[in-house]
Amino acid sequence: MLDKSPHSAAVNVPNDLAAHWMPFTANRAFKKAPRLLAGAKDMHYFTVDGRKILDGAAGMWCSNAGHGRTQIAEAIGRQAATLDYAPPFQFGIPQAFELASRIADLAPKGLDHVFFCNSGSEAADTALKMALAYHQISGQGGRSRLIGRERGYHGVGFGGTSVGGMGNNRKMFGTLLTGVDHLPSTYDREKQAFSKGEPEYGAHLADALENLVNLHGANTIAAVIVEPMAGSTGVLPAPKGYLKRLREITQKHGILLIFDEVITGFGRLGYAFAAERYGVLPDMITFAKGVTNGAAPMGGVIVRDTIHDAFMSGPEHVIELAHGYTYSAHPLACAAGLATLDIYRDEKLFERARALEPKWTDAILSLNNEPNVVDIRTVGLTAGIDLTSRPDQPGKRGFDALNSAFFDNDLMMRIAGDTLALTPPLIISEEQVGEIVEKVAKVIRAVA
Repeated sequence: MLDKSPHSAAVNVPNDLAAHWMPFTANRAFKKAPRLLAGAKDMHYFTVDGRKILDGAAGMWCSNAGHGRTQIAEAIGRQAATLDYAPPFQFGIPQAFELASRIADLAPKGLDHVFFCNSGSEAADTALKMALAYHQISGQGGRSRLIGRERGYHGVGFGGTSVGGMGNNRKMFGTLLTGVDHLPSTYDREKQAFSKGEPEYGAHLADALENLVNLHGANTIAAVIVEPMAGSTGVLPAPKGYLKRLREITQKHGILLIFDEVITGFGRLGYAFAAERYGVLPDMITFAKGVTNGAAPMGGVIVRDTIHDAFMSGPEHVIELAHGYTYSAHPLACAAGLATLDIYRDEKLFERARALEPKWTDAILSLNNEPNVVDIRTVGLTAGIDLTSRPDQPGKRGFDALNSAFFDNDLMMRIAGDTLALTPPLIISEEQVGEIVEKVAKVIRAVA
C-alpha cells in the first residue's frame, strides 16, 4: 500500500482568491500563503506546484481507505450516467436500501434502521430531532431538554452547535437553542497525561449526569449526545468505563443516548463503530465522513428498533417523520458508500487498524520529550499532541505548526488551537508511521 508514484505535475491556479469565503479557515492568512491541493492518491496529496504531501489527517477524518480509489470513482461515474438524481421524498432507489442494510449489518445488534442525510452536522440535528419527536409520540412531550458535553463537537447546525461544547464555535451565535445543558469534559491532564488509549481515570465523570437529572428533572430530559472519542477538540478518548456508566444512567432515567460517531465510525478505532469497541449499545449512532471515504457527501443516523417502530403507527398514507433533505440518499453518494464498504471488507481495513494501533501508539508517544509537548493522547489510529501556548498568542504555535508541516515538511495534519491532530488513512504502512513521526518531530522543533 506504500505509494511509489512520482510527484504530480504543476497545474494552473486561480489568480484571484477573494471570492471564496472559506469555512473554519483564517482566510486572510490563507490567501497570503495558500495551501492549494490539486490531486491525491493513496497516502498522499499533490499540491498545485507538484509537491507530494503525506496525508496525516485522512483528509478531514474522511478518507479511511486512502485517496484516488478507482473502485469508488468508477462506481460514482456509472451511477451518474445511469441515474444522476432521484427525489428521496415518496420515491426510492435500490442502492439506498442496499446501503442501509449493509450499514445496519455493521452496527451493533438492535440498531437496524438507517436515516440518510448529507453530513455529520445534519446527522446530529437529525438525531436530536428524532429524540424530541420520539418522546412526543410516546406521550412524554415534556422531555425536551438536550444534554451535550464540554469540548464536544456535533457539527454546525443550530442543534449540533447548541449541544456542542467548544466555545469558539458557539460564542458568535447568540443564545442558540434553549433547554440545553452540558456534562463536564472527560479530560483532566493532571491525572491522564500521556495515557495509552483510554485513560484509567475519569469514569466517574459520567455521574455528573445525575446532577443534571437532579437539577432539571429526568422527565424533562430527552437525550444525551456524546462522542466516544472527542476528535475535533483535539482527540480526547473516553475514560475506561465512562461510556458504560453513561449508558446505565440514561437507561435508569429513560433518557436516550446518542453516540456521535461521525469521526469514530468506519474503522478509525479499529471497529466498524466505537460502540462495538466499548461494548455499549446506544439508542442512536450518527455517522458521515468514512461512509463514502469522503468521495461524496453523506451522513446518517442508525436507530434502534424501539425508536423506529414507535413512529410506525397511525394511517399508513401519513408521513411518520416530517424531516429529510433534498439530497438524502443521493444516488452518487449511495454508489460511493457501497463501493467504500466493499473496500473496507475486502481489504479488512478495520482489522488492520486494530492490529496497527499498538505500533502507532508507541511511535507517537516517542515524541513526548520534544520541546513544548505537554501531553499526547492516542486511541485507535488517532493522536492529539498538546503544545504549550505562546504568551498572549493562544493557537499561534499550532497555526505555525500547520504551515511548517505543509510548506517545509510535506505533511498534512490538523490543528485544534495548539493541539496537533493526526488521523491517517487506515492503509498507512509501518514505514509511513515512522515518516509521520519524523516529520512531526521536525515541525515541533521548528515552532519551539
